[in-house]
Amino acid sequence: MRIFQMQRYSAIALLVFLTIHMIVVHYPPFHVDFTRIIERMGQPLWKAIDIAFLFFVLMHALTGTYAVIIDWERFYAYRRELVGAAALIFILAFVYGARTIWAFQPPA
Repeated sequence: MRIFQMQRYSAIALLVFLTIHMIVVHYPPFHVDFTRIIERMGQPLWKAIDIAFLFFVLMHALTGTYAVIIDWERFYAYRRELVGAAALIFILAFVYGARTIWAFQPPA
């Protein structure tokens, strides 16, 4: 898949996730405090939503960074290395973030 297509698809997904985030967290009638967030983080649905949000944030950020770096002619020769580095960063950040989100258990 082309980089610009991945950027566009992740942007559309981010619009959806940011809309959900803004409605649920920042606007009435939902009052958010720490106990409510702890309760929400105990639910598998919200964990899945947060992990999907993380996935698309990482995809959007890394494809955007890659596109900007490739625009510089002196880095164009290192395309493969940059793709490898971006993929490695993506995998490491996603696994770390997803494991952190999934492992969270609210206190009993």
